[in-house]
Amino acid sequence: MKRTSIIILLLCVLSSVLLSIPWLVPHTGALALVAFVPLLCADALSRQYRTRHFWLCPFLTFVLWNAATTFWVCEATVGGGIFAILANSLQMSIIWGLYRLSAKVLKRGPLPYIFLAALWMTWEAAYFDADISWPWLVLGHAFAGSTHSVQWYEYTGVMGGSLWVWACNLGFFGLIAAVSDGNWGKWNNVARFSAAFALLVAVAAPLVLSKSIYDSYEEKSEGTLDVVIAQPNFDPYHKFESMSQAEQNSVLLGLMESGLRGDSTKTALLLAPETFTSDIVVNDMQASPTVRGFKEFLGSYPGSELLFGASTFEIFPAGDPPTILARPYGNGWIVSHNSAVLEDASGGCELFHKSKLVVGTELTPYPEIFVPIDDWLSGIFKLPGLMGRCVGQDEVSLLHFRDSIPVGCAVCYESVYGDYCTEYVRKGAKAMTVITNDAWWGDTPGYRQHLRFSCLRAIELRRDIARCGNTGISCFIDQRGDILTETRWWEPAVLCGGLNLNSEETFYVRNGDMVGGVSTLVSLLLAVLLLVRAFLPRR
Repeated sequence: MKRTSIIILLLCVLSSVLLSIPWLVPHTGALALVAFVPLLCADALSRQYRTRHFWLCPFLTFVLWNAATTFWVCEATVGGGIFAILANSLQMSIIWGLYRLSAKVLKRGPLPYIFLAALWMTWEAAYFDADISWPWLVLGHAFAGSTHSVQWYEYTGVMGGSLWVWACNLGFFGLIAAVSDGNWGKWNNVARFSAAFALLVAVAAPLVLSKSIYDSYEEKSEGTLDVVIAQPNFDPYHKFESMSQAEQNSVLLGLMESGLRGDSTKTALLLAPETFTSDIVVNDMQASPTVRGFKEFLGSYPGSELLFGASTFEIFPAGDPPTILARPYGNGWIVSHNSAVLEDASGGCELFHKSKLVVGTELTPYPEIFVPIDDWLSGIFKLPGLMGRCVGQDEVSLLHFRDSIPVGCAVCYESVYGDYCTEYVRKGAKAMTVITNDAWWGDTPGYRQHLRFSCLRAIELRRDIARCGNTGISCFIDQRGDILTETRWWEPAVLCGGLNLNSEETFYVRNGDMVGGVSTLVSLLLAVLLLVRAFLPRR
């Protein structure tokens, strides 16, 4: 029994390693197609030998996977990082526990495994809409570094990758189980060939389809938008200790000017990173020194406009708070936003407030519950607030370059949400931008993972993307998800290029997450069957 327990433990650790590598090493997404097989084998062994406390094994697997791939969150917030690792692992373990329960009720056969896959994908789909969500490890994201393998995401979105992962893992495990149980030898040649061929198709067909799409895809272009990306490279932990906002503005505009090469007739979108400034009050934009400084700069380049990130604020007079997330400010209230601002030469500004906010640092989830708790804790520890209270928009809106070219701007974390990003295209975005500040995580895998997710968004939407990071990596991505040019990490840089404009909508944009919807339906049907089998007496 001790030997069996060691084997089970080693199999669980192997699964965690196979699950982690695709997030850490580019071009290794194929490992996800077999990553659950060791854990499924460990699960089968535990039931065969009646191993006690097996629930700890899946939990260990998921903790190791989450820790190995997202430990870098602790660079920004230790408590938040530990919470994200443990909470995500716990949810994964609950799904595995429900699968184990279904196996006891439904007994032998494929239904418990179908329930496991469907329930997992239902959870992933729900994660994209929940207040507290962390979709970083959605299984389809395993192919972010293997974009040539998933060109068909334009039809399924990232959830199609999750379906591929489960289909292959269950197929491989099914063959292993058939051989170990002796059933393989009992099958006739037709049955063996059919099983092997079905698995081959499950693995190879998406690869062949993807190569065909990649080789035949032609970049759509209804015109070109010139873009100048400025990567100022400010350390966010010492940003205001090392230089003032005015000095930072000077550095940024110097980079922009070098990209424009002094050509006052140049027409270009100038792109700066997320939360570049924090001196903008939405009620009085022109009072901001940054807005006035940018207006003066753009006066020399009247054909260009500047898109930058800002921590903005709205001030409200005394009376009832405009939202439960408002904080007291003098005799009134103040509401904070994480915004994208598009400014033209006249000083006119168009704003978009980030909607997908980071729990804890930006967002207080379920505010009716947690705002009073936060206020109580803040009073005890004499702090201004333990949780962020940014307010986002209710729905996506676009920014319009020179009033005529609709552009989507995903602010940082929003670029992780594929289904959310389809809303930009549905609203009419002909090109996409991503502005971010990944410097909080230091030189860890976090910023590289975040970059690669944008490549998947380019495939899903078939939109060119200009990505600007404060410290990198900034880049241009084409409609096939290929990075065309990029900057180095942690150094000031300027990148010039063009975005091809495209108004066509992909199947995924038009129809949304069909894989998640079907998975939810299958989960509900199997859950009903499970309840019927569990509570109705058998004849």
